[in-house]
Amino acid sequence: MTEASFHFAQPFWFWALLMPLPVALWLWRSAARAARGPVHRYADPHLLPHLTGTRELRTRERWGRFLLWSLLWSLLVTAMAGPRWDYTDVRLFHPGNNLLILLDISRSMQVGDTAPNRLARARQEIQDLIQHNRQVRLGLIAFASVPHVLSPITEDTQTLLNSLPALATDLTQLQGSRLLPAIDRAENLLAGLAEGSGRAILLISDGDFDEPGLEERVRDLAAEGIHLHALGIGSEEGGPVPGRGGGWLTDRGGQAIVSRLDEQRLERLAEAGGGLYRRADYREEDSAALLQAAAVARLPAEASDERTRIWNERFYLPLLLVMVLLLPRFRGRGGGRRKS
Repeated sequence: MTEASFHFAQPFWFWALLMPLPVALWLWRSAARAARGPVHRYADPHLLPHLTGTRELRTRERWGRFLLWSLLWSLLVTAMAGPRWDYTDVRLFHPGNNLLILLDISRSMQVGDTAPNRLARARQEIQDLIQHNRQVRLGLIAFASVPHVLSPITEDTQTLLNSLPALATDLTQLQGSRLLPAIDRAENLLAGLAEGSGRAILLISDGDFDEPGLEERVRDLAAEGIHLHALGIGSEEGGPVPGRGGGWLTDRGGQAIVSRLDEQRLERLAEAGGGLYRRADYREEDSAALLQAAAVARLPAEASDERTRIWNERFYLPLLLVMVLLLPRFRGRGGGRRKS
């Protein structure tokens, strides 16, 4: 909503309008002294330039120049004072809901038991999450043996969408799947948010990791108000893990390593984190349920109506007038140089 209400942002600048007054006093006194000078007693004013070899400015010409520069100074002072006469109401920022996605990009996410593979399916799930999101700020951390922050918590969902095609298991050189360092990194990012913000973590993984103390760590996060949700990627039948140079990863006996979705582990983590577990499929209800579970911050009714005014500055208008008034003087000087 826009309304008219004329005022100046910094009216103390108008004290600078007093600066031309000493100049005006000096002009008046110098003109008076010149009229009483000895030369004026013996020669008419129109003969003085021929006698002295110089041309004195007439009183009217002097005051004309003074008034012009005083006008320019007044316009500059007005611009510095910051004229405003309309504003726009903007809703104040309040602590909101924040969801940090932890995406597993370990080698097992290349298994093709979910077409085309688990990682591609995880990217599609994140894209669906972003497209259905209307109430949660999102961030993204990709992890294998070490975590990589691809996007901190942001409202710029386009940045998240642009980063999805680059997600691959080759993003990290050290393979393996270690969730604890990723959780520590997520906690550091979420700890810097405004007090009262809703904070949650969404783990997207096949659950193919085994770290001691993991559930206890997740419980500690839940006690701090950071809940963990989980989205399982893969199938119970699983499939062989692709190798880096082709073929399959094998164990010491030469048998292909098979990775399966460990739903029980993911369910236990979600339960320990006070969150929700869903298995990835092609239903939109999963994305909606996870987003709703992450939207834990609730604002009081009166807070949602708090607004602030963003004033539209109009300082450039006096500056435009200054340029218009000075333009003929610059043109005159340029024309004089061309004639000579």
